Amino acid sequence: MNFKKVAIWLMLLSLCGGTIIFANAAAQKVRVLINGSELDSGGIIVDGTTYLPLRQVAGSMQAIVEWDNASKRATVYKPNVHMFMYQGNSPFGVVNKGFSGKIKVFSQIDNLQTDIKSVKVTITDPSGREKLIQSEDVTSSNNFWFVTEEFDYKFDAAGTYMVRFYMKVTDADDWAVVSEKEIPSIVPKK
Repeated sequence: MNFKKVAIWLMLLSLCGGTIIFANAAAQKVRVLINGSELDSGGIIVDGTTYLPLRQVAGSMQAIVEWDNASKRATVYKPNVHMFMYQGNSPFGVVNKGFSGKIKVFSQIDNLQTDIKSVKVTITDPSGREKLIQSEDVTSSNNFWFVTEEFDYKFDAAGTYMVRFYMKVTDADDWAVVSEKEIPSIVPKK
């Protein structure tokens, strides 16, 4: 009697183990590159279908992911966000190292197909220090303009400064970067 039970258990375990090994062999890892940057966790191919980590892919594409748990549906929104930097009424895109003054960020948002809760704009210096420019709740969707208040800023170092525009669909969501603008800070030639 004990021998039959042991034999049945061994057969069941070997079938399960074989299935797990087969399933692991059937899934193939995939490297995912978006605009030349590789995602931290790539995708997998199972039975000829490629599966990718949606939030990472959307983040790399500067898009918003909205998750509806009730319907188990993920929706990706990619708004067009154009940013312009101004000092007074003069736009700029390159600055000399040491440039200092009151500046503002003018953002044009269109093709946003969902309501959002809030936006924020930051600037990051070449060493990676991020400064919040402005954060604000918004009630607009689809097409709107967002202009920050003037703020004092000094481009202390030579290198690339990054201005980022973020959106949040709900208060519970994480901020999603939907646009970036590079501002080169150069050493002027003498």
